Amino acid sequence: MDRAILGMLGAVAAWLLVACASPSLPTAIGYSSGAGSTLPPAVSAPDGSGGLVYPVPAAPVAGKGRWVPVDWSELPGFANDDLFEAWNAWTKSCERPGPAFAGLCGDVRRLSIATPAEQRAWMVAKLQPYRVESADGNPDGLLTAYYEPIVPASRVQAPGFNVPLYAAPAGLGQRKPWYTRQQIETLPEARAALQGRAIAWLADPVESMVLHIQGSGRLRISEPDGSVRLVRLAYAGTNDQPYRSIGSWLLQTGQVRDATWPGIRAWLAQNPQRVSELMWTNPRYVFFREEPLDALEASFGPRGAQGVALTPGRSIAVDRTSIPYGTPVWLASPGPTAALQRLVMAQDTGSAIVGAVRADFFTGWGADAGETAGRLKQSLRLWALWPRGTPGALP
Repeated sequence: MDRAILGMLGAVAAWLLVACASPSLPTAIGYSSGAGSTLPPAVSAPDGSGGLVYPVPAAPVAGKGRWVPVDWSELPGFANDDLFEAWNAWTKSCERPGPAFAGLCGDVRRLSIATPAEQRAWMVAKLQPYRVESADGNPDGLLTAYYEPIVPASRVQAPGFNVPLYAAPAGLGQRKPWYTRQQIETLPEARAALQGRAIAWLADPVESMVLHIQGSGRLRISEPDGSVRLVRLAYAGTNDQPYRSIGSWLLQTGQVRDATWPGIRAWLAQNPQRVSELMWTNPRYVFFREEPLDALEASFGPRGAQGVALTPGRSIAVDRTSIPYGTPVWLASPGPTAALQRLVMAQDTGSAIVGAVRADFFTGWGADAGETAGRLKQSLRLWALWPRGTPGALP
């Protein structure tokens, strides 16, 4: 690194030691230096005391993007969000907090019964907002959504229930990548490796693909004794093959103009002989594990990549190289499907969630959640909320 830059960073580090009101950022890859003074101008303290604080002097580059310190007034709708559901999600994050947030969890739990005004005042005092941008400074990104399907299933293969959902085979991690979707359904050695591993059987290959794409779901299973149980199907791994969208394949080959799930179903109804052909265009295959679902667990979503249960409308999947798990995030998206301005928690990730200003919004479970998730694809801005004076590091 250039010695002049090292000297500048050393001066900044010394200044940060005495500027106790200034927040500490996750470890940055680099800094963009501004013109003029080596120190940034002071700004009004966010607690309304009339004092001054000095923000971090430059925007850090974090993962695939950068975080830019801003005033709380930049967050659209911050004064209006009903924080109760968000606080439930934050309490869940405190079951497995990152190092930067562990020290705040006592306050988070205590404030779970506080008023939204008290919660907001605590956030302003303890956290510094940072506008999340791409590496080239673009604050605009993409918001999509996902959900937990509820699907009828049979514990055993039976007439009308011929589509298996498998637990991970023994030695899955020893052979990477594992067999493709087509190979799993056609090669004797792949089928042998999955012998006896079926958790349940579905009637509809499209419902199976939905579960593979969402990564989890709820099964209403008919047991051999005639009883019906609701269980959770949780993500347990993949075959490490690339994901390819079956809807995109239909569009690119001119098969359909509507690649929504209703459009895909309509095409399959007209082309039943091409079901396997369509499904095999996506070589990725997901394996599951079964989890019990009691009344308390049923009120939350599946566990995300952070290892905590997701909260409908308050959990998002992010690119973890840009936003660490457990980070509270202010999300703003103008629609058209859903206008959103709210506090959410970064608690999950996904193979398609790549980039700094990119999020997948957890809508819940069942048909209504699926309808919203299927339609939601709109512009997005994000602000990461990082503890003041707490050092941390991005993964």
